[in-house]
Amino acid sequence: MKVDVSNISIRLKIKHLDADLLNLKADEIATAIPSLKNSYGDFFDIFTYQMIAIGGTDQSNFTQMLNSFITDTIVQQAKASVAQNIDTLRFRKELETAFKHYKYYFPEKEIPAIYTCISGFNQSIVVAQNLLGVSLDNYLGSQSQFYEKLGLPAYKRRNMRSEKLVPEMMQAWADTEWPRPDKENTLFSNMIQQGKVLYFLDAMFPEMNDTLKIGYTEKQMVFCRKNETKMWTYLAEHKMLFTTDRMSIKRFIDDAPYTASFSEESPGRSGAWIGWQIVRAYMKSHPEVKLPNLMNNPNFQEILNQSGYQP
Repeated sequence: MKVDVSNISIRLKIKHLDADLLNLKADEIATAIPSLKNSYGDFFDIFTYQMIAIGGTDQSNFTQMLNSFITDTIVQQAKASVAQNIDTLRFRKELETAFKHYKYYFPEKEIPAIYTCISGFNQSIVVAQNLLGVSLDNYLGSQSQFYEKLGLPAYKRRNMRSEKLVPEMMQAWADTEWPRPDKENTLFSNMIQQGKVLYFLDAMFPEMNDTLKIGYTEKQMVFCRKNETKMWTYLAEHKMLFTTDRMSIKRFIDDAPYTASFSEESPGRSGAWIGWQIVRAYMKSHPEVKLPNLMNNPNFQEILNQSGYQP
């Protein structure tokens, strides 16, 4: 899926709330708040209300709460670790390359404004109209002392590394731009929806290893390839594909240490992986179908029927 994006020109706006906020001294915070709110717009409110949960500027104790966050020892340690582990120049370059591919396939779409922050290990990525925000402190590396102290399981820590920053941001953007229709909430529709988003990552990152796109180890990827037929057969024979049971859907779609219905060697998100292979088969069988056609196609059954998928 390699395409020439050398002539694609984009204006990527990246603003670093972490740098502007966490370097403030206590006596500077009150006067800095209006300019920060003006400079960061909607993202400032998303950050304070949603990501660090201290409310808004209209609250009488807002300055005090913000000061408590800024001066928190863990937050300041996280700031130092971000400076050590996140290469901001590489981050910008990878994001620019991804959005050049995005502009190639979707020339009519706007490029969102990008905001970085440190949230104290809260929400990793937020998406709103024309903005994409990311908490850099959630990508410090799988061996980060913070994640171990927080008691995060190994399968989660494995993907909390800088290499996952940009692909997870692009995945979150695609999830928001092309959401699954509410009426389509079966295991199968979730599999195809996830497959479409992973195929979108194929297009945005044509040279990226599949393991990084989906967050698998090489061993987990080998398991999926070797057991693809068995996994698909299991879902079909147990009549799981069209179940609407919420827990059954989560078992095959959500991140987890493994998929309980298969084996402890299997990865989580195995249903998403199978959906990815179905979408790939569909696109290979239909070269006339372009990425925008795929992403805007809500007919998941048609995608399967016309894919010729035979694991």
